Amino acid sequence: MMENNYAGIPNEFASQKHAKVELICVPYDGTSTWVKGADKGPTAFLDASENMELYDIESGTEVYTEGIFLAENVTENSSPEEMTSAVRQRVAEAISRKKLVTLFGGEHSVSIGAIQAHAEAYPNLTVLQLDAHADLRPSYHGSTCNHACALFWASKNTNLLQVGIRSMDKEEVEHMDFTKTWLAEKCHHMADSTWIKEVEQACTEDVYITIDLDAFDPSILPSTGTPEPGGLQWYQTLELLKTICATKNVVGFDIVELCPNPGDKSSDFLAAKLYYKLLTYLFYSSKTIHYGSH
Repeated sequence: MMENNYAGIPNEFASQKHAKVELICVPYDGTSTWVKGADKGPTAFLDASENMELYDIESGTEVYTEGIFLAENVTENSSPEEMTSAVRQRVAEAISRKKLVTLFGGEHSVSIGAIQAHAEAYPNLTVLQLDAHADLRPSYHGSTCNHACALFWASKNTNLLQVGIRSMDKEEVEHMDFTKTWLAEKCHHMADSTWIKEVEQACTEDVYITIDLDAFDPSILPSTGTPEPGGLQWYQTLELLKTICATKNVVGFDIVELCPNPGDKSSDFLAAKLYYKLLTYLFYSSKTIHYGSH
């Protein structure tokens, strides 16, 4: 049974007034084209979070003590455009309250409004996308707010960096900047310390991170709408996130495309752990230690 608070944390760390972090869930799955179920992702994520240990071994911290407010869900689903507008407004309001805004989807289209709100607040914004798919179609199935278009706006209005890509449509090629793209194959064949440094150097100071869970290899996260072979691994992804959090001003992030499977709780738990690790790196990056050094 889920508590009203994120991860069941004590009320003193969960109030909107005192929390530094605002978590907004967007259970939207209006445009996905293969496996449906991303609208169930937030519930599975929150359930797994409640069953997760909250002490982080790597940093020796409990990041929930910084305060995490679980906001009311964005439930607008009358159209992709209306959903995008509702997300953008809600995120902008949270930014105006000086909160670190975090989202959990839902399909990847929920990121469009969040990115737009952050780009308005941070004019020289880098969007760091971890994803199996380019998501650069100008429109798809009659909408510019389709999941297949999730990063098109960002590609034209921000400094978009793409990591883990290994599937795309021919029409997306003209919209992709391959000097700012680290294909999954490159990540596998190049030393992590090399390509992660390249990503870091390509970032502006302010960074928004959007993570489609299909960026991970399906051997460690199968429960996603369009799993693609050859994805990122757990520790190399953490090393990238830790590096960016330690060297840049990460202003917000989202995690999307968890399609829970009752027979696979491991994917739900990975998503929960990823969210908590990313928060830990954001608040304690200077204290973190590299795996294997102790």
